Amino acid sequence: MSKILACIDASPYATSVCDLTAWLASRLNADVELLHVVQRTSAVATRHDYSGAIGLGVKSELLEELTRIEEAQGRFAVQSGRALLDAAQARVGASAAGKIEPVHLHGGIIETILEREAHAELVVMGKRGASGQFATAHIGSKIERVLRAGKKPLVVAPQEFLPPDDVVIAYDGSRSILRALEYVAGSPIFDGMPIQLVMAGAQSEAHRAELERAVLAVAVNGRKASWSLLPGAPDTVIANFMADRSKSMLVMGSHGHSPLRTLIVGSTTTAVIRAVHAPILLIR
Repeated sequence: MSKILACIDASPYATSVCDLTAWLASRLNADVELLHVVQRTSAVATRHDYSGAIGLGVKSELLEELTRIEEAQGRFAVQSGRALLDAAQARVGASAAGKIEPVHLHGGIIETILEREAHAELVVMGKRGASGQFATAHIGSKIERVLRAGKKPLVVAPQEFLPPDDVVIAYDGSRSILRALEYVAGSPIFDGMPIQLVMAGAQSEAHRAELERAVLAVAVNGRKASWSLLPGAPDTVIANFMADRSKSMLVMGSHGHSPLRTLIVGSTTTAVIRAVHAPILLIR
């Protein structure tokens, strides 16, 4: 049985991650691993220890106090992490078909996700993490780092998840989007869902022929697919196309042709993910 790795934290996206994971698990008949990582932080470092400028006795007392604070923070992080996992397990368990395993670990968040994804088919993360809940103009830096270093498909959860009725593929002809076509064609996630390919580019016979071939590649096993060729920059075209499609799932390649390549891992980084209020499946 396949497994989904769902990354849970205290961000406003945690509920959406759970609901999206439950939906994916029901479509795949998959097990779920709910992962919460407690990242160790130093109370001395986070409070900028200026105690070297004061007397030795006061410095010792200050360091002891900071140590007590750090220990208390560690206990609170463990307890809150367990509470988060308990709540997530109850929410996912209401809909998921397979086994649900909560995993609570200490360590580096990115390193732990990359280690645990080796045994998963999909990784699910919220658009922003707990530390980025107020940074509304950006996606979480952890998504970018996992996307750069990971090997498994990554599903980005919006703040509010609605079960998708159809799937939109941001087509650019790159190697990663060709792998995405294969994934969509073969995955039970998309059974019974209409597929729409969207390409940003000039109206030309070459582009239309390319889209027709892509439609043939994905319209298998009874799937229905169509295409749209729209003028404009890829990030603008895709964001506009998805503007009123909160009940669609967007599929993209994580590394595309220029300028779409910069969409995820370059200077414009967050243009589409920031703008789209629907789940996004990113294929390496």
